[in-house]
Amino acid sequence: MEFIRYEVTDPVALITLDRPEVLNAFHYPMLDEIRSAIDAAVADPAVVGIVITGNGRGFCAGLDASVLAKTTEGGSSGRPPVAEDELPGLFGYFNDVPKPIIAAVNGVTAGGGFVLATKCDLRFASTAAAFTAVFTKRGLIAEHGMTWILPRLVGTGHALDLLWSSRKIDAEEAYRIGLVERVVPPDQLLDTARAYVVELAENVAPKALADTKRLVYAHGGKMLRDALVEADEATWAAVGRPDAREGAMALLERRPPRFERIGG
Repeated sequence: MEFIRYEVTDPVALITLDRPEVLNAFHYPMLDEIRSAIDAAVADPAVVGIVITGNGRGFCAGLDASVLAKTTEGGSSGRPPVAEDELPGLFGYFNDVPKPIIAAVNGVTAGGGFVLATKCDLRFASTAAAFTAVFTKRGLIAEHGMTWILPRLVGTGHALDLLWSSRKIDAEEAYRIGLVERVVPPDQLLDTARAYVVELAENVAPKALADTKRLVYAHGGKMLRDALVEADEATWAAVGRPDAREGAMALLERRPPRFERIGG
């Protein structure tokens, strides 16, 4: 890895974007490394949850300016191919990752960085964090599914405000409107994210986490009846797994559960 750092300390995989001189802006090699790190974390049974953060004063400033310029020069002819089984746009594959992904937003996050944070399952922010969609200020629309995701996080009015104005908001406003789930001092950010994953690893079944994530994202576009039928199927499948027996025995024996990990 040249543009990110990847570290695993059971039960956490930590991905650190590592181009601090450009506020961790993406280019294509960096995006490839993020994908490789996520794939490694999914395959590793030591990993229950994934934390993504940035090195330096930025979380991620989005697409590198040189790459953006080249993309706009080529116009729509530069549209990348999309695999049949994958959602289009940056980080569309995050939905299919069966482990929690937490953005530990340490500083400025803009454009594609805003997309990265928003497509993570949870967002924990440092008091030094700031958020801006920025797209309209570059003559672009809200890309990569933001018009679907953001209203579901913050409501239609807040979403339109952020996407229309591209104004910058601080961590406290992001928390108030529901964009982030935690706001902590900078020196507590990574410890808070790690502690969350540790608590999950100690108390809940990774396969149940994966099923819950899958259903939450799948049901965003389904009618109630279809969602209930699918949830019922998943519920009874979970009842038949060893994890269900282990959860019951742990309760009866008043001990921590020992659930099977995902990967390996």
